[in-house]
Amino acid sequence: MQQGLTPVVCVGETLAEREGGKTFSVVERQVTEGLKGLTSAQGASIVVAYEPVWAIGTGKTATPAQAQEVHAFIRKKLETLFAAAASQMRILYGGSVKPDNIDQLMAQSDIDGGLVGGASLKADDFGRIIKFQTIA
Repeated sequence: MQQGLTPVVCVGETLAEREGGKTFSVVERQVTEGLKGLTSAQGASIVVAYEPVWAIGTGKTATPAQAQEVHAFIRKKLETLFAAAASQMRILYGGSVKPDNIDQLMAQSDIDGGLVGGASLKADDFGRIIKFQTIA
């Protein structure tokens, strides 16, 4: 922000929390606590990434519908915290983004981009990801 850096606040639940029906309470707590004390102007320059812990480096990924559901929840929470500034905030998906799921993920209305991990180390995979095609 002040030094030209864009903070990325990562939130997400463990597999036990997801299976225990705690996804939304965990993510709400993480968003609220992680962004506490920020003004609307500061909030507008933050990027939030939903990274389900159970999908990081495991090859598992949330379905597009699961990711959309959590992203929509995060977006509503950002609106309560930052009002109109929330519309400027980007929410990325970061749980095993791969060439074979990027099109479906990016077709979701509340997913603004991907936070790519291991697939960024393979030129062909990363090239396919950055050239995703939105599904109509």
